[in-house]
Amino acid sequence: MRDAPIHRTCPVCARSDSQLLWQKGELHLVRCGDCGMIYANPIPVAMASGEFYDAAGTDYYLSPAKLEGDYADVRFEREIRLFRKHCPRGSVLDVGCSSGAFLFQLKKHWPGDYEILGTDVSGPPLDYAESRGVPVVRGDFLEQDFGGQTFNAITLWAVIEHLAEPKRFLEKAHTLLKPGGLCFVLVPNFKSLAVRLLGARYRYVYEQHLNYFTAQTLTAICAPKFETVETHFKHFNPVVIWQDWRGGGREVSNSERGELLKQTTALKQKPWLQPVKLLYGLTEKTLATFGLADNVVVIFRKR
Repeated sequence: MRDAPIHRTCPVCARSDSQLLWQKGELHLVRCGDCGMIYANPIPVAMASGEFYDAAGTDYYLSPAKLEGDYADVRFEREIRLFRKHCPRGSVLDVGCSSGAFLFQLKKHWPGDYEILGTDVSGPPLDYAESRGVPVVRGDFLEQDFGGQTFNAITLWAVIEHLAEPKRFLEKAHTLLKPGGLCFVLVPNFKSLAVRLLGARYRYVYEQHLNYFTAQTLTAICAPKFETVETHFKHFNPVVIWQDWRGGGREVSNSERGELLKQTTALKQKPWLQPVKLLYGLTEKTLATFGLADNVVVIFRKR
């Protein structure tokens, strides 16, 4: 017998007066009547506990396509450019580090600048991270004390949209940062062009995503503990929009997600596509100007 799903209050303001926005299979998205936050309610127990990610670790996060895409130099180029601008050196904790690719790139390119550490609940990807020289701490982030260590920067790349209690994770990050430390948060942008065109047909409206942030709601959930340094809108994948439009909202398997990451990463590395890349870059910048890119990234400073 399956465990009863967990009912939630708004992850931003804790109010319970929400209304149904979209239903997609067993996923119910609601909008908070007070702050406007969009979130899944109710949610499966396995998603709240992290059990799902530990079980899915081998099939998806360690698939050859996913690893090849994640460990390519171009994979985190936007995030690293932004990170280096604000944190050129120091101690870094990557929360939800998966197979450790972001930290691996930092250590590979700037070996003397950073003291790195990753943490996650998914065991098999952490094994892989360690095999690539990335030190890790295993288990529930909320229960770790990290030996009393504090950090210059904490990164949550595409993490808090997966969390049943994102505010608690941000509060924990606050306690682990040094005075004036930085927290880098990237989430899918619920006001993106893809969401506006596709609605619930968009592949990233799915059971693994429990929270659907805009720049405003992301800033609001962090405001009690952090001040905003910069907000950016990043990434645009027209292939996803085209595929999801044609697919009519069908479920996209993890293997398909991994293959798409591999393919798009490979295209970015082909010199003969430079003219197309220039056009793509111009399109991405235009969408970013209007807040329509696929992801929103906010750099926060500890108050």
